[in-house]
Amino acid sequence: MAQNYDVIIIGSGAGGGTLARQLAPSGKNILILERGDWLKREAENWDATAVFVKNRYISQDTWYDRDGKPFQPQVHYCVGGATKMYGAALYRLREQDFGELRHYDGISPAWPIAYEEIAPYYTKAEQMYHVHGLRGTDPTEPPCDDPYTDPPVSNEPRIEELFNNLKAAGYHPFSAPCGVMLDERNMAYSKCIRCQTCDGFPCLVQAKSDAEVIGIRPSLEFPNVTLLRNARAVKLNTNANGNAVADVVVEVDGKTQTFRGDIVVVSCGAVNSAKLLLMSANDKHPNGLANSSDQVGRNYMFHNSQAVLALSREPNPTMFQKTIGLNDFYFGMEGFEYPMGNIQMVGKSKAPMYKGEKPIETMLAPTRALEDVANHAVDFWLSTEDLPKPDNRVTVSRDGKVTLSYTPTTRSLRKSSSKS
Repeated sequence: MAQNYDVIIIGSGAGGGTLARQLAPSGKNILILERGDWLKREAENWDATAVFVKNRYISQDTWYDRDGKPFQPQVHYCVGGATKMYGAALYRLREQDFGELRHYDGISPAWPIAYEEIAPYYTKAEQMYHVHGLRGTDPTEPPCDDPYTDPPVSNEPRIEELFNNLKAAGYHPFSAPCGVMLDERNMAYSKCIRCQTCDGFPCLVQAKSDAEVIGIRPSLEFPNVTLLRNARAVKLNTNANGNAVADVVVEVDGKTQTFRGDIVVVSCGAVNSAKLLLMSANDKHPNGLANSSDQVGRNYMFHNSQAVLALSREPNPTMFQKTIGLNDFYFGMEGFEYPMGNIQMVGKSKAPMYKGEKPIETMLAPTRALEDVANHAVDFWLSTEDLPKPDNRVTVSRDGKVTLSYTPTTRSLRKSSSKS
């Protein structure tokens, strides 16, 4: 007999965790399904070798590219999902991003909604996720009447020097929107301690505004919310008419269970959400659920980003480095009229990260040499928009094998941006 819920949320990451917290006070009977478990709090949370070299918190999944070559997708299955490892940089899209934009490599089509429609929800999310920042310093910033509820995170001396140098050169650096539970006016009671192990690491002191800490844990304080861990949704069954999802088939500790929900929310990541809908094909929907248009799994996009390290003559002893951003080139520059994207700081690099990210290039490099590089590195993160292409897509075989066919859409722009 299927257990009944008003709402079933599949996935506890940024989407599912935030929705659960918003719905929790409603009194609705809510079930959250998470295929992973709590990410273990342990000393290795802050160990760069464990995280970046040994991939301690990466799933064991194998996916395949369009040529059938297997690869490890670097996904995280745990309560809070990928937000457990993210850098807590919480930017709004620019107002123009919601309209059609011509890029160097193609067109970014207009959204079916405008920035003005989603702006109030940005504000709610920024308040919920304790986003620090300062309005009016980013020239591309979209309209917003509400100030950040938390003040900007201060720059440490080396980053303040960089900030001032950029301003002196005519650029417009700004305080990056950081989602951390930091109280610099009263550090004795601040949850965040401004450590070097924020970006790319789980937060051992639970001071990063991730979906577990901000979304799931507060939701579970309500008796009407249930979290089922180690529960992988494998299929959505529809009613007899095929016009609504009736129940969710779930594998829990090796056994199959069925849960019925009036509303079912699929929020288990771009690939796994597509996989679940495609694997739920039936007589009424032979190509998968919500897929009469053949668009489920197509137009796959991801963060088209690249880390760039600048080596400084003087050491860079910064602990919490991710405090400034630069959008002067977001919509292009003189002589290049196409959008280029965002520049922000990335978490302070450590020697083991180089071995984890570039194992072949660093294979013969002495550890002391890598440590010297890390001590002098000023670390940047460059992001440009990925463009929707129908052939960039997720497909699934009958036995559940995931194939991700993907060709970068802005490779030439990313190369030119990193060189400049």
